[in-house]
Amino acid sequence: MPLSLLTLPSEMDPLALEPAVAIAPQPIDSAELISSAAEAPAERVRLFGMAIHQLTLGAAAEQLLDWCRTDQTSCRYVVTPNVDHVVMHHHRADLRGAYEKAALVVADGAPLIAASRLLGKPLPERVAGSDLVPHLFSAAQQRGGQPLRLFLLGAGPGVAERAAANVHERWPLVKCVGTYCPPLGFEHDEAENQRILAAIAAARPDVLVIGLGAPKQELWVSRFHEQIAARVALCAGATIDFLAGEKKRSPRWMQRMGLEWAHRLLSEPRRLAGRYSRDAWIFPQLVWRELRRTPHEAPSRP
Repeated sequence: MPLSLLTLPSEMDPLALEPAVAIAPQPIDSAELISSAAEAPAERVRLFGMAIHQLTLGAAAEQLLDWCRTDQTSCRYVVTPNVDHVVMHHHRADLRGAYEKAALVVADGAPLIAASRLLGKPLPERVAGSDLVPHLFSAAQQRGGQPLRLFLLGAGPGVAERAAANVHERWPLVKCVGTYCPPLGFEHDEAENQRILAAIAAARPDVLVIGLGAPKQELWVSRFHEQIAARVALCAGATIDFLAGEKKRSPRWMQRMGLEWAHRLLSEPRRLAGRYSRDAWIFPQLVWRELRRTPHEAPSRP
């Protein structure tokens, strides 16, 4: 998915990355971030303007399953920022707004975990959307009881259906109640958006997995979360493709060493080379600016 390109001066220092309106670190207001009484129990730290929860993968999956079993008036949604998201978040006010309304923010990407430790605000581990979704399914399978109702939104034609079949074979207590492959540019078509919302409402899922790519998926769920008839929505990127076997994840040893980005780059060089080059140039400057600008802060409770 194409990203908005940044116009950068030829000689750049970290301060040249200031957005049009400077954003000073603010105290985290839990009422603004999560309106429901059943809030995430984890502490959060402010990194790169984001309030990120200090949750392990297992704890995040259990939290989502608890939410899936709780009645609520609007959909809670989850975002999983990586380095590319951090760069976009810095420059895009709409994406910052979407992140502020998210019920759960967990860090995807070894560079973010390393940066959190360097900045004295350590996150426990990487929690990628492509790991969080199957861990949620496993938690539902282990807990038993009523099936977890799943809706898959995104990926190419036929991919979500193959993913649904694979999910049910591996996790019998996860029931896929609907899939939808929206057309290109659907986010600008109000009638199409209403068709998607109606399809979700008719299926009555507990969890909606959104695989539309960033920042489209985050902006879409932020815009419509009060109308989405699901208890939880996860912005999960290529997860539907992984579940369908359409794309292959990196070997476990590469994931453990924080090298999954290298596997993806080798798999899709045309699509990712420019993005990764840009992020490799900008992200270290954002880390340097964080080091210079903010003192080490104690974690905040939600």
